[in-house]
Amino acid sequence: MFRHLFTLIWNRKRANLLLISEVFFSFVVLFGVGAVLITVGKNYLAPHGFDYEQVWRLQVRAGQGLKMPRAELDDVLRQVKALPGVRTVALTSDNLPFIFSTNNSDFSYKGKKSPTTNNYAADDHYAEALRLHLREGRWFAPADDGSHFRPVVISQDLRESLFGSEPALGKVFTWSNPGKDIKPEDEFLVMGVADPVRMESDFSAAIPSVWMRLLPYDTTHWETASVLVRVAPGEGGALQEKIARTVAGVTRQWTTEVRVVNDDRLHRRTFTLVPVVALCIMGLFLIINVALGLFGVLWYNISQRRAEIGLRRAMGATGAGIGWQFLGEMMVVTTFGVVLGGLLAAQFPLLHAFDLPAQPYLLAIGAAAAAVYAITALCAWQPSRLAAAIQPAVALREE
Repeated sequence: MFRHLFTLIWNRKRANLLLISEVFFSFVVLFGVGAVLITVGKNYLAPHGFDYEQVWRLQVRAGQGLKMPRAELDDVLRQVKALPGVRTVALTSDNLPFIFSTNNSDFSYKGKKSPTTNNYAADDHYAEALRLHLREGRWFAPADDGSHFRPVVISQDLRESLFGSEPALGKVFTWSNPGKDIKPEDEFLVMGVADPVRMESDFSAAIPSVWMRLLPYDTTHWETASVLVRVAPGEGGALQEKIARTVAGVTRQWTTEVRVVNDDRLHRRTFTLVPVVALCIMGLFLIINVALGLFGVLWYNISQRRAEIGLRRAMGATGAGIGWQFLGEMMVVTTFGVVLGGLLAAQFPLLHAFDLPAQPYLLAIGAAAAAVYAITALCAWQPSRLAAAIQPAVALREE
């Protein structure tokens, strides 16, 4: 049976080459869209690694040409924390969760280089504000004030890339290119290990992260201060207004902006979804065009092979047998296209393209193959029924 199908396909190799090409490009499009959707869906289902509910971000800016003394800023934060409804206040860097601000670096330990890592400046209350879960060690504390090295907490994925199976607590690592003169603030002492975090968006993967301790009571003058505020459930606009008035009560030259972190998350989600939805619409449009093309080519093939169909029917072939023959031919042609597309798609997991693990690619290959076979079967079903309904006397008379 299969030998007969291959013979029929070879005899019409020019027409079938077009079908194989269409199947190949359909597979490639479905593989690309599938890989994106599987990766995005997998990331969406993964935990964020922190709790963004009931957290606000407070941006305090000094007036034009002015800076905020750290002691004065700490006094403002103490007054904000004393407000009813405020649970925790944490001073941090500008790369807050779900906003379009990043701070990336590379680190090394005994020749091992980390992947691109997110850096966060954090005070002693940061972990409490975001409710980070520590797997090992502890968060920063006043006991770290006299540390010779800069205390840091790292994420589990950064721990694995730098230290592997070795213990991480108490180890000291540096920048990937520290230079000749290494200062104590450029050497980082691991105090704890936290769960991996996803602070970019709901659809982003976890990125290795390091939280560097902000020294309390330093002499730094700040132009802009970023603060995380954890509030009690149910708090809203009234407390936001109190926070703004509290900051303005210290100095009228400072400006304040209070935003809900969950609102930032929803805004970032919409921004991330736009290109994904556009890609899906474009892929769907291409697949519909390919399906219509396949349907038209199959319909034309049947009209050109009416004499062959009539002869087979006259020799005793049943209508169902004719229908299965056409469907089988299409499945064999589809297999050629899928194999060619699969060989191309297999290069992505082998080359670790886009720094993605192999699993999304393998799942996308399987999903694309199943979708191509389903589309081809649907396109071949109606033409196969038409071929099975041709009567031998009518077909031979027309010839």
